[in-house]
Amino acid sequence: MLTLFPDMFTAVFGSSILKQAAEKGLISFQAIDFRLYSTNKHGKVDDYPYGGGAGMVLSVQPIFDAVEAVKEKAKTEPRVILLCPQGEQYTQKKAEDLAKEEHLIFLCGHYEGFDERVRAHLVTDEISIGDYVLTGGEIGAMVIADSVTRLLPGVLGNDESAVTDSYSTGLLEHPHYTRPAQFRGMDVPDVLLSGHHEKITEWRSEQSLKRTYLRRPDLLASYDLNKKEAKQLDHIKRDLDGK
Repeated sequence: MLTLFPDMFTAVFGSSILKQAAEKGLISFQAIDFRLYSTNKHGKVDDYPYGGGAGMVLSVQPIFDAVEAVKEKAKTEPRVILLCPQGEQYTQKKAEDLAKEEHLIFLCGHYEGFDERVRAHLVTDEISIGDYVLTGGEIGAMVIADSVTRLLPGVLGNDESAVTDSYSTGLLEHPHYTRPAQFRGMDVPDVLLSGHHEKITEWRSEQSLKRTYLRRPDLLASYDLNKKEAKQLDHIKRDLDGK
């Protein structure tokens, strides 16, 4: 993580699953203050934009030198990811793509953004975590680091957990229940207590389709339904329209 505020990452990388993954040697994190690479005697890393305008722009020199210094120590060619509002929308598919990489470098911007030469000649990926603007790229980098880390083998207690997540299958995930079976008049669906695995699988598939249809119908446009799912979805639609 190349950032002006490395301390922002301390709690995230030092807690919960990310901490455990690092302790197991499954992944390593490093937050580097790219101000250390500035050749300005005052450590200045930004300047006024050519042509005028509000705000300051991060200078090209410290960023290039910081990335090149990290690359020199890398065993493989890293992906260089720029966090910015103009980037491609982050998705689970992108997380799965990044999880295959050996080394990732994240550029966390501030102020009015980076000198365009960083974007044009240094970056391999531009990513936005949503259609809104944050004060810097650090939070976006944390989001991506978390979503990528949990996909690595051995990070989660059960590797199947990541496979069945919402968006990993193309649909939203089905509901989950645990003990007690009854709580304040609210019961766990009988099928989940039946021990009949085939019926449970069918129920989960139908619930996943129903939840997706109700909450994110846009996902169904690009999802390739098999014959059984198509029949389930038709039943769901008719049942809901009937109500």
